[in-house]
Amino acid sequence: MQILEHMQEQGYEQLLYSVDRTAGLKCLICIHDTTLGPALGGVRMWTYEKEEDAVQDALRLARAMTYKSSAAGLDLGGGKAVLIGNPWKDKSEALFKSLGRAVASLGGRYIATDDVGTTMKDLEYIRTQTPFVTGLPFHLGGSGDSTMPTAHGVLRAMEACAKEVWGKTDLKGKTVAIQGVGKVGANLAQLLHQAGAILTVADINKAAVKAIVKETGAAIVGPDEIASVKCDVFAPCALGGVINSRSIGRLQCQVVCGAANNQLENDSSGDEIRQRGVLYCPDYIANAGGVINLALELTGYDADVAYQKIEGIFETASEVISRSKRQRIATAKAADLMAEERVAGSKKLRSWYTQPCGH
Repeated sequence: MQILEHMQEQGYEQLLYSVDRTAGLKCLICIHDTTLGPALGGVRMWTYEKEEDAVQDALRLARAMTYKSSAAGLDLGGGKAVLIGNPWKDKSEALFKSLGRAVASLGGRYIATDDVGTTMKDLEYIRTQTPFVTGLPFHLGGSGDSTMPTAHGVLRAMEACAKEVWGKTDLKGKTVAIQGVGKVGANLAQLLHQAGAILTVADINKAAVKAIVKETGAAIVGPDEIASVKCDVFAPCALGGVINSRSIGRLQCQVVCGAANNQLENDSSGDEIRQRGVLYCPDYIANAGGVINLALELTGYDADVAYQKIEGIFETASEVISRSKRQRIATAKAADLMAEERVAGSKKLRSWYTQPCGH
């Protein structure tokens, strides 16, 4: 892949490589588009087999954040930081402070938060070096853990899908297979249990599965089996790329709606799942509750206002489904068009974001 050529074609603005041998920092910060505002996105820490895989992840995730914020009606662009390392073995205070200095060097064009492999404690270390961080604990003026707002948004999106497929939002008695019961998946499982859904779960973390089974009575299957479980709703809440040419033919559900980012392996996967007759709620529509919650930290956090805005995910998901039907296109394409149209409406004013936001 020719990275610069790809970035130019897809409207990217910046890809920053940062290293710090003393602290063990090997990181990329990607800024996709700041037409609507500063780029907000999580810091993902993962053990990539190749450096190219980390670059691809940073590029895809940053672009997805642009679409997510745009579709959610936020004045934010899309960015992502990818930290190469083992999140269970390689963390240190020095590592995240060094990352904080890399974030600071961008002068507010990128605002960091947590993601796969990082925690609120990691963000606190970053915060010592830069004010451009969200998802902080309450005592630092933040909104606390954003995983429940994210899960609540996924639930509302799932209810919008239920209304389309079964004529009502009620999920009582519906069978839901959740792939990944980490921070967001666990909260989603609890919400679905409270709503009366019947759960099947899978995760590589056996302790996480055990905890959810104890709380919800969920059935357990192996991580390789969950995508093919017979159910009403399949909820991907782990890593991306799970909806692909290999898995689509194995799906035994009527709805796919979950919290994972980049669920489709590529654009054609959206067409394939539509042809299969499965309703797919685009990931960045369903999981926007987190970024909606985080965005309010930049102007003054209010939990009631945050949840009111997150409720709007139901209407957004319904609009995506309606547009998909009207135009006879995949829901993924319908969501992309909605997001692109909002960014395009501001293009005539476009310039790279350079001013601090809410700090």
